Amino acid sequence: MTVEQNVLQQHSQKHQQTLLNQLREVTGTTDVQLLQQALQVSNGDLAEAVAFLTEKNAKVPQQDETTYYQTSQVASDKYISVGSQADTNVIDLTGDDKDDLQRAIALSLEESNRAFRETGITDEEQAISRVLEASIAENKASLKRTHTEVWSDSPNPYDRKRIDTCPVGLKNVGNTCWFSAVIQSLFNLLEFQRLVLNYSPPARVHDLPRNQKEHRNLPFMQELRNLFSLMVGSKRKYVDPSRAVEILKDAFKSSESQQQDVSEFTHKLLDWLEDAFQMKAEEDREGEKPKNPMVELFYGRFLAVGVLEGKKFENTEMFGQYPLQVNGFKDLHECLEAAMIEGEIESLHSAENSARSGQEHWFTELPPVLTFELSRFEFNQALGRPEKIHNKLEFPSMLYMDRYMDRNRDITRIKREEIRRLKEHLTLLQQRLERYLSYGSGPKRFPLADVLQYAMEFASSKPVCTSPVEDIDSSAPPGGTTGQPLPPPSTTEQDSLPALETSGSASGLSAAPAAAQQQRVPIHKPFTQSRLPPDLPMHPAPRHITEEELRVLEGCLHRWRSEVENDTRDLQGSINRIHRTIDLMYSDKSMMQVPYRLHAVLVHEGQANAGHYWAYIYDPHQRCWMKYNDISVTKSSWEELVRDSFGGYRNASAYCLMYINDKKPFLIEEEFDKETGQILSGMDKLPPDLKQYVKVDNELFGKEIEEWDALQARKAQQEKLALATAAADASATASISTSSSSPQPMSIDSSPPDNTAPQQDPEYMEQPSPTNDSKHLQEDTERAISRAAAEQEERSPEALLTAAIKLEYARLLRFAQEDTPPENDYRLQHIIVYFIQNQAPKKILERTLLTQFADRNLAFDERCKSIMNVARAKLDLIKPDEVNMDEYEMWHQAYRNFRETTIFMMSGLELFQKTNYIEALMYLIYSYQYNKELLSKGLYRGHDEELLGYYRRECLLKLNEQAAAMFESGEEAEVSTGLGIMNELVVPCIPLLLIHDTERDLLAVEDMRNRWCSYLGQEMESNLQEKLTDFLPKLLDCSTEIKSFHDPPKLPTYSTLELSERFSRVMAALGRVPTEAR
Repeated sequence: MTVEQNVLQQHSQKHQQTLLNQLREVTGTTDVQLLQQALQVSNGDLAEAVAFLTEKNAKVPQQDETTYYQTSQVASDKYISVGSQADTNVIDLTGDDKDDLQRAIALSLEESNRAFRETGITDEEQAISRVLEASIAENKASLKRTHTEVWSDSPNPYDRKRIDTCPVGLKNVGNTCWFSAVIQSLFNLLEFQRLVLNYSPPARVHDLPRNQKEHRNLPFMQELRNLFSLMVGSKRKYVDPSRAVEILKDAFKSSESQQQDVSEFTHKLLDWLEDAFQMKAEEDREGEKPKNPMVELFYGRFLAVGVLEGKKFENTEMFGQYPLQVNGFKDLHECLEAAMIEGEIESLHSAENSARSGQEHWFTELPPVLTFELSRFEFNQALGRPEKIHNKLEFPSMLYMDRYMDRNRDITRIKREEIRRLKEHLTLLQQRLERYLSYGSGPKRFPLADVLQYAMEFASSKPVCTSPVEDIDSSAPPGGTTGQPLPPPSTTEQDSLPALETSGSASGLSAAPAAAQQQRVPIHKPFTQSRLPPDLPMHPAPRHITEEELRVLEGCLHRWRSEVENDTRDLQGSINRIHRTIDLMYSDKSMMQVPYRLHAVLVHEGQANAGHYWAYIYDPHQRCWMKYNDISVTKSSWEELVRDSFGGYRNASAYCLMYINDKKPFLIEEEFDKETGQILSGMDKLPPDLKQYVKVDNELFGKEIEEWDALQARKAQQEKLALATAAADASATASISTSSSSPQPMSIDSSPPDNTAPQQDPEYMEQPSPTNDSKHLQEDTERAISRAAAEQEERSPEALLTAAIKLEYARLLRFAQEDTPPENDYRLQHIIVYFIQNQAPKKILERTLLTQFADRNLAFDERCKSIMNVARAKLDLIKPDEVNMDEYEMWHQAYRNFRETTIFMMSGLELFQKTNYIEALMYLIYSYQYNKELLSKGLYRGHDEELLGYYRRECLLKLNEQAAAMFESGEEAEVSTGLGIMNELVVPCIPLLLIHDTERDLLAVEDMRNRWCSYLGQEMESNLQEKLTDFLPKLLDCSTEIKSFHDPPKLPTYSTLELSERFSRVMAALGRVPTEAR
């Protein structure tokens, strides 16, 4: 066969597959053999083929046995062969009115064919365009959102700077997390990465492209190369894929917008890449059949062996992403076994001509990259909408495909027959075991061994000769004591008496009047007393039983119980042995020759109509799993992957598994330099044109950093000038004012001036307040001076200053070393305590203490005045090279940040305790973020992170509950307020809980999402359903990219004493919170 004939044959096969897809969509018929028969009868005329199928379906109702010959399992909604994709949207038009049906079919075909003739675009491609249009529309719409909904980059480029060789993330440009998950999975296949990066368009691309495919595929291929090159060599933490998505969108013209299964995008992406490489392969061929690297990488072949009405057949077909059903299976092998066998296949293994029909699939050639689509969505006919299947499905990290290979057909059939026989035996054993474990004929059943034990306990109980009701004297206490009788209860008390139980347990009796308080005896109260009165039996007991009867009965019951326990153990042991035998059926070496290692897991979280996508990808060089969640790329673990991917536990589960042939290391191996033998990494991987492209982008980012640095330098200079001006003004004011007992106001941002200006004390060293609170610092200083004067023999001011500073430092050192409860935080009482705990340099401590003793408010007597003058003189003598003033200011700024964070924290906790969660949230959010930044520089720079995390999390949960309750009310105003709380407050904060990936935060997010997702299955008014559908994507499509918030709340000014006392009260109140928070 010539090359031209081969190409024509491939084109004919694609055209026939397209006709089959259209027939399947219009008629709802999934029987491929029947569809092919209809095309043959009609000579390719779609209208006649549809008429043939509808007449046949009207005469013969479709049954399970008729689904014998399909390219995928029945109800599998996706299947791809080379260059084609079966449509997933099966429309059932079968009905009683045949004329209406024919008109609808003819109209549908006419519309479809006309659209194809006019645009050259199939319905399937239009469907793909809808999801791209939706993504772009979402991206544009995001520009019109309210302030709290905007997805924005951090203005600080250092927050967006790539750290070393950390993998680059992809920005979510508007409902495109599906794009990120798929592209990252493919990019991390290094062979695929090399193919894309080194792709060069055909020479004729410089001329006008010949057809629509070239108009579409070649620009997209170039943008994909650009995107991959940035992911290789960019200095950015994440890059923007908008241009690649724009190319996809521009390839189609559709005014509709609807949610589309992300697997459709994967199918079409590989289709376009295949076409692009096919163009290049055809141009490069030299009389040989062109090889398409996309086909060789992602496509395999299987042999369909079947029987149709007693006639055997064999067909070879190609496949790409292999679809698997999830519902009804517990692991991947069960899914595969079910997908490989369809219908009844007994006749395949016998020489008899049976009328039964069925088929088996046997892989003849597996692709290096084996992709399984897990069908986790199904259409609920009753509710009229798609639903997600949350069932648990396990899959291994290493998958051996030997049992599905055609060359192992005979041995696999033998093993399958053995497994079938074992499972039949297993079913019988499990049924027998169930009779032992669920014994009885009523609605409640119990283990038989327990029933016999209960009977033995009943027989052995102490006999009771009277009725369980008659032996209770209502006028006497159940304890049986002979005290004074209780007075008769009042009418109210009689009405409140609980009903007596016939089981013999104690009954609660009402209390006696106050007059008989002295004569009361203890009364047994159920649920409040743990010990029963001595004369009440623990269990019901037989009224009459002789010793002989008891002996015989106990012997029989004991023997029967032992027999039952032995039988149960034997059955359980047999069941376990069969399970082990089945598990080890394919473990011999001959059936472990085709290993496939798990490369990537694509995860979907949410429901059928809304959700978020991310990917887990294995890094063979670091030997760990990585989590790719839009812009966030973090190290993960197999345990986290299992939790998010298996399903059954959360709303998250895997929808696509990508395995790679473990015997083909080139798929994930780095490329080596042919001359030096060194591994190529970074920019060295890129061809010249892409190197230049990345270089230009990195230079732009470098300029952005330079501009940011220049801006920050200008701001710092302006702040210094403003501080110097303020200090000079304050100095001038102080020099012309008389000394006063009240301290002078100080700027919150004041910093130590240079030697030419009088010293200005920081706010926390001296601060005015209505209570004249700053006197506490002055009193501490004067107390240190007095002690120094009493202990020091030399009375010179300089000697007294030195001694006083030592005494004050010793006092503060004791505070810094003291182990105190959270409510007694000495760091808030004095800056030196903060400095000591954080190991500030000695020079910083000395200058700060000198500043304390140089306070003008000490000048009330000659001794203090002289010491103050000496301290100020020493400050003036300190040279710039002795104390780095930038470092000095840095430490004082750090303390100001600590105080500010404390005020945020304190305010948030106060509001939370008052149940004012809306106002509390922003304080708690900012305090947590600022505190985390402080703690990154040292353990004692901030507050307890777990405590702040707990209240931040609880505040969000409380707001979520409030908003959900408002939504459930159904009232328009309440619903709007509730959704407003979610959109304005809760949703923007969710990435903050996800970014650090702590277990409790993740569970809190899951709880919030589950609460709203639970409404999907409930009946509600259409306007509520519309609002819920609009809101859920915002709640579920949350990557770890931080959205912009409201500005930080304005903070009040507190004196040192006020701040310490208020903080102490708030923290003391936390003793009443759950242990987890404390």
